[in-house]
Amino acid sequence: MAFYLNHLRKKDWLALSCDRLPNFINGKFIQSNTHNFHPVTDPSTNKVLSLTPESTHDEITSSINTSFTAFNQWKSSSVLSRQKFVLNFQHQIRLHFDDLAIAVAFENGKTFNDAKGDVLRGLQVVDYAASIPTTLMGSFLQVSDHIDTHTRKLPLGVCTMIAPNNFPSMIPNWSLPLAIATGNSLILKPSQRTPTASLLLAELASISGLPDGVLNVINGTNNVVDSLITHDHVKAVSFVGSDHAGKHVYEKATQHSKRAQVNMGAKNHAVVLPDAVKDASINSILGAAFGAAGQRCMALSVAILVGDSRKWLPDIIEKASDFKVGNGFDHTTDVGPVISPESKSRVLSLIKQSREQGANVLLDGSNVSVKGFEDGNFVGPTIISIPSTQLDIYKTEVFGPVLLLLEAETLDEAVQIINKNKYGNGASIFTESGSAARLFESKVEPGQIGINIPLPVPLPFFSWSGNKASFAGENSFYGEQGVNFYTQTKTTTSMFKPSNQTPTIERPSTSMPTIV
Repeated sequence: MAFYLNHLRKKDWLALSCDRLPNFINGKFIQSNTHNFHPVTDPSTNKVLSLTPESTHDEITSSINTSFTAFNQWKSSSVLSRQKFVLNFQHQIRLHFDDLAIAVAFENGKTFNDAKGDVLRGLQVVDYAASIPTTLMGSFLQVSDHIDTHTRKLPLGVCTMIAPNNFPSMIPNWSLPLAIATGNSLILKPSQRTPTASLLLAELASISGLPDGVLNVINGTNNVVDSLITHDHVKAVSFVGSDHAGKHVYEKATQHSKRAQVNMGAKNHAVVLPDAVKDASINSILGAAFGAAGQRCMALSVAILVGDSRKWLPDIIEKASDFKVGNGFDHTTDVGPVISPESKSRVLSLIKQSREQGANVLLDGSNVSVKGFEDGNFVGPTIISIPSTQLDIYKTEVFGPVLLLLEAETLDEAVQIINKNKYGNGASIFTESGSAARLFESKVEPGQIGINIPLPVPLPFFSWSGNKASFAGENSFYGEQGVNFYTQTKTTTSMFKPSNQTPTIERPSTSMPTIV
């Protein structure tokens, strides 16, 4: 094994060999027969690193059929053997941590340190999945004399994860360890822009002892997604991505009676009260706004300055001006490129439009240039004071290094602003007042709340809890909800009485059975 891992280690990423990336089906890397490929580019240079196939119908069908066959054996494996796989997988990720981070940084453009955070946050879900013998335990109760009821959590079948480009390692691992540890098989469809981390994870899973076919990776775009989520063998769909794609996936999946968990866009707010610790609060807000070039579904997009905290504005601008924009492998870089020229164009268009709609662009990163990387997709930190929440740049997810500023007289006014926004991923408050924090937590609507925390993403022994227009589905990602998503409950009620206590039933009864 270790073919793909060794291949990547020998590959000079900067030599631009334009490899045609394979699919991973039934434990093997298989080149696609397609004639349609998508370029995988380095966002810092826009040079082509490799080519991702648009998989054919036969290849998609093969991935589904092998997953179905593998599931019918894997579902009967012992929970301890599944735990053993998770522990081995955990070990392999730790061994090849930097390999994954390098792939993430080259294809996504984020800084290498940020890429390592991407890998770590996914690994933490693997850590949680190692507790699967405990988390899968059902319940038992003797409900009456000689009558017992017990529940079990059973796997669903073939599941699929449709991953975005912004977290190439973390988000596949939101699904991979839990889906497989609970006894399912999984088909992973990575972004065509950032596929390598998924292929590496598949190989590491195979090295860890996962039977062939339990995990497949199939590359492609819309046609692959639609084929997966409409196939009879596929029982559950996990998706993270844009509003447009997410709505399509959710509607298509539910129309075909699939279980679905769909995380979409966001507009995350931070409320800054005058009593907050000034420097720490400003640093937290700017880091959360501009980290990963703003390409996080939990990026802090809006800061609401309450009362006298508006006096901090010059310090906010000064600190943001010091952020260095550059290539992700330069250890002094704070902000890398956005993923594509199209993304850059969209961000710049929204900045320009905001100015036309009456906004005050206090710090404009539209014309930033990075020496030696003049063709990269760079946008510098941008701070815009907006006169109202009616501007297009406020109503849409920018997905770039743009921080919007609003002002409010009171905390209640700030909460009203947040609650009127359609999205519900996260919201934060910066304050030293416990009563203000409690009021904020109780009144604000988004599902993930930070108190002096800018990115309130829960660790995986809790569950992701975005809501409103940011999420569609019943059970969310990882934690207890993640286990529930990948399992179905079977409840059995049984009665066994000694033969000398079995009552004589003279005739059938049509009355509702009761237990007292």
